[in-house]
Amino acid sequence: MNTTTPLQSIKGVGPKSAEQFAVAGLRTVGDLITFLPRKHEDFTEVVSIADIHPGKMTIKARCEKIATRPVRRGMKITTATLVDDSGKLQAVWFNQPYRTAQLASGDEFYFSGEFEFQYNRYQLTNPSAEKVSDIGKGTVQTDRLLPVYSAIKGLKSQLVRKILAELKPLMTMLPETLPPAIVAHEGLVSYGDALLGMHFPKTRDDVARARERLAFEELFQLLLASQLNRQANAKLEGWHIPFDLPAVKEFVAKLPFELTGAQRRAAWEIIQDFEKQTPMNRLLQGDVGSGKTVVAGLAALSAARAGYQTALMAPTEILASQHAETLSRLLEPFGLTVGLATGSVKGKARTTLYDQVANGTVAVVVGTHALIQDSLQFHKLGFVVVDEQHRFGVEQRQRLLAKSERMPHLLAMTATPIPRSLALTVYGELDVSILNERPKGRKEIITKLWSPNSTAQLYDLADEQIASGRQAYIICSLIDDNPDNDVKSVEAEYKRLRGTRFKHRKIGLLHGKLKAEEKDAVMTAFATGELDILISTTVVEVGVDVPNATVMIIENADRFGLSQLHQLRGRVGRSAHQSFCYLVMSDSKKPSQRLREIEKSNDGFYLAEVDLRLRGPGEIYGKAQHGALNLQIATLADTKLIAKAQKAARTFVLSGEDMLQYSQLAGQVEYYQRLTTLN
Repeated sequence: MNTTTPLQSIKGVGPKSAEQFAVAGLRTVGDLITFLPRKHEDFTEVVSIADIHPGKMTIKARCEKIATRPVRRGMKITTATLVDDSGKLQAVWFNQPYRTAQLASGDEFYFSGEFEFQYNRYQLTNPSAEKVSDIGKGTVQTDRLLPVYSAIKGLKSQLVRKILAELKPLMTMLPETLPPAIVAHEGLVSYGDALLGMHFPKTRDDVARARERLAFEELFQLLLASQLNRQANAKLEGWHIPFDLPAVKEFVAKLPFELTGAQRRAAWEIIQDFEKQTPMNRLLQGDVGSGKTVVAGLAALSAARAGYQTALMAPTEILASQHAETLSRLLEPFGLTVGLATGSVKGKARTTLYDQVANGTVAVVVGTHALIQDSLQFHKLGFVVVDEQHRFGVEQRQRLLAKSERMPHLLAMTATPIPRSLALTVYGELDVSILNERPKGRKEIITKLWSPNSTAQLYDLADEQIASGRQAYIICSLIDDNPDNDVKSVEAEYKRLRGTRFKHRKIGLLHGKLKAEEKDAVMTAFATGELDILISTTVVEVGVDVPNATVMIIENADRFGLSQLHQLRGRVGRSAHQSFCYLVMSDSKKPSQRLREIEKSNDGFYLAEVDLRLRGPGEIYGKAQHGALNLQIATLADTKLIAKAQKAARTFVLSGEDMLQYSQLAGQVEYYQRLTTLN
């Protein structure tokens, strides 16, 4: 037996069990032993019936009386009276009629389960039962710290534990998956002992040491991939774009506003990267409204002056159109043409644009996925900007970069502030520039939590702003009204407000199910001031820029993540006018810590750290990408362990040791290199 052995070869796995495992994605021995428990329940203390109390309990008792009876719709209930020297106790099982035959022998059993008050009595509910005489043979369920596994596709923890018991001898013989020098230096338990500590712990300390080892390994793999990506990038030869001081000075002088210190620093870092032999690989992260597009525009001017084209890829047509408009305003005074390539650009307009890109007439091309079509060829692509890059796949980014003869300089931009710990791991090979200052003249957005019982006063406040010439957003989380759900639907809210409180105002409706042309028409009407109120889903979360909008009302705010709330709030506060964000609760209960945090802080970087701690990296990095990280144990909020793993990864790279001798490590590192690299 080894880790590649199919599970159906293992004792106790019949065709039905094998199918259950396969549906959950577990096909081999290796799949199962690395399927780690999500928690451990403590059944180590065996109590007498007289001393039992509510909670997870283990007792040693005999079954005095047992019976099974059918109840509604095929359900069967088995009830038993359990006895020991101190007293008697009721136990109940649902749909487990086999317990009658199992327990009728009168033998002593260990019973482990939840002792709780149900159906007007205290009882042991659905306990496991294992013969006391089998203890020496290795019981699976009782008198131990009991691992609980994720019930993927209905997979039962009991089946997982039963088969893992058969694999226990193999775990003791597993080879080490990390370099032994690192294991020794960090004081970690061996790989085999770590798996035994997760699946068969004797004490809480066994679990803690196992978790530390496996979490370290997950982070080490991810950080080693980043180190190797950075190394590989350093060997590439990029385009040399010299610093054109007069052009940069003229660009800054022509701006209708003053650059922030953070914008100046980021622009200087990019200019310095342009002059290096190796291609730039930089992440520009800036809070909502911090001016990332202006920094990208200055860099695009530098590239154009050196004879290179720029491509900017955005995830939506609305965002691409907005970037194209901003860059046109910034660059056309310098005689540079900005083109827009989206799915809506068709026929002759598209043919003309593609010809101009191919002959170099267009200096900057902004677009969506249309940029990666084979029919779009560049004259000399030297600089690539990917906005909200986590919303594109690795292959999409690479297809755009492949349109250049050499690796172009790459700037990834994100409006979602990324906590330092997450940036170190997921974006470890990138240099990072941060825009953490608001443009001059902009006021802090006033944020307030609001009870759903006081919306009349809230609408009065919004109407006052509209009367003074401003505009408002109202955000809902569903599209269609669902009578079984108290979450406000955007369509129901649109109909209600248009017919009642705001019937004297012009209201628009925006959601993801509208066609692209319909979305653009609504957004254009709102941006040009034809609409007073935009009732929308979260499609306005990223990139919509309407400086005249000063009110953001978010219904059922407690249903949103912190980062998402902060992104939505960033749609207002984009001018010198005072702006307001009202977070309307689903009910009148006490607000969560999450909502209290956003009420008191406008700092996206601080809120991202809070969100990582409270909700995990999926909220920030994007759920699909976070899922692909395969992290079962490590938490990206554990900055101390990340620092240790990063130092160990550096040491390993410098040692020159051959990673291929650790096949599991090599395979996972290669996977992460492909997943997290931008180029």
